[in-house]
Amino acid sequence: MKTLIDRILKDGRCYPGGILKVDKFINHQMDPNLMKAIAIEFIKRYSSTEINKILTIEASGIAPAIVMGLLLDLPVVFAKKKKASTMDNILSTTVFSFTKQREYNVVISKDYLTPQDKVVFIDDFLAYGNAAKGIIDLCQQAGAELVGMGFIIEKTFQHGRKVIEAAGVRCESLAMIESLDDCKIKLKGID
Repeated sequence: MKTLIDRILKDGRCYPGGILKVDKFINHQMDPNLMKAIAIEFIKRYSSTEINKILTIEASGIAPAIVMGLLLDLPVVFAKKKKASTMDNILSTTVFSFTKQREYNVVISKDYLTPQDKVVFIDDFLAYGNAAKGIIDLCQQAGAELVGMGFIIEKTFQHGRKVIEAAGVRCESLAMIESLDDCKIKLKGID
């Protein structure tokens, strides 16, 4: 997706340890036009797939998932990183955050993820596949069909796609980072 790739090269910042900072346009300050373009691209990629719900995880996947839900007229559910005191009837799993270097519980109500659901999961990054593992687990617990996972940015050198494909789930990424060595952003297909 050229618009996204151009924006990563212009405004993305690399930090030691394989960290790509895109908070200027994706996960702190957001570019609504870019979010719309991202949602449209995911819709194109999943256009031949039956979906009745969009799933994401708190917090950076919410914006593109909401735009996608708006355009498709579908509900959007996000897995929460903390159980609210008003939540009951929940499914729970544990996810390790690469960025925050800690584990946290992720919960979702059984009322909003059911065996009748055919969901696509949308998130900002695919790195080691930790969030993906958690979502796969939640969908299995719910009996929901996870028809695909979509990521704005995939860091291919961290091999998270293998986790998803090993689970038999379709994976789509809009920009693929091959390397962040020496704090230089190297994108797949871009020299």
